[in-house]
Amino acid sequence: MKIQIIDDSPEALAIARARLAPEGVNITTAQDGLTGIAMACEDKPDLILLDLDMPELDGFEVCRRLKGDAQTYMIPIIFLTASGDRANTVKGLDLGAVDYVTKPFEAYELQARVRAALRTKRLQDLLIQYAQIDPLTELGNRRALLERLGQSWARVQRGESLAFIMCDVDRFKRVNDEHGHLVGDRVLQAVADAIRVTCRQSDFPARYGGEEFAILVHGASHQEAMILADRCRMNIAQLQIPLRGSTISPTASFGVADSATANSSEELIRQADRALYHAKCTGRNRTCCTADTIDTATTLDNRNSRIQVA
Repeated sequence: MKIQIIDDSPEALAIARARLAPEGVNITTAQDGLTGIAMACEDKPDLILLDLDMPELDGFEVCRRLKGDAQTYMIPIIFLTASGDRANTVKGLDLGAVDYVTKPFEAYELQARVRAALRTKRLQDLLIQYAQIDPLTELGNRRALLERLGQSWARVQRGESLAFIMCDVDRFKRVNDEHGHLVGDRVLQAVADAIRVTCRQSDFPARYGGEEFAILVHGASHQEAMILADRCRMNIAQLQIPLRGSTISPTASFGVADSATANSSEELIRQADRALYHAKCTGRNRTCCTADTIDTATTLDNRNSRIQVA
């Protein structure tokens, strides 16, 4: 795990690093508040040890800024202070710090407080992780998808491209009605696996809800995302899910949009959803993309994989 120490005293930094060396953690240091804040935003450490008494930005102000930033507000902070002033301790805890250690450092106390803070951080990370995973398919859930989309849209506003793929399993209600929900769950798991193995490491596949899935495709135009979506579609069409004496061969329809024609992340989802609706209405088991208007869609036909205008 990563620990960042922010302290204007080189001697204190050296002592803290030496005391924590036996813990087997990665340690980075900063000698002023502004540098420490920038490093925390960049490195996302698991714990910050923050000196209270620093010039320019003191520890209180650094803590206030870290806790006010969405990128760093979840990072636990332990204050380092040479003062035994209880008012300062209370103020620091009220600002969001989890603990404090008095200088000069007593090795065993510092190590014990750091271990306790890191244990809590590990549990916190696990809770966040499980809260963002769909338990059936083990893909990201809708909450995780929308959170990632919000982060990605900020990069779109700085000039990066982003594509969004919507997927719907064809005639899934019939599967549940004829074979039961347990079989339906197996179909969803198989479809999720087919999507997962087709995506690149930089893509973000998720279960959008019910029998719908979505993929965030970073740095891609709608043409590039169409290729990925159609690979997913073909891999799904090749699935053979065994039943008693027979098999189920699901298919899925896909809709694609990109950030070039959307003015918000919500509009990006709406465009992909319109393209998905077009795919469902024009035969299913196909990939469509609304690039400019609701009425025009580029279609990769499932029979010949040639680009046509639907």
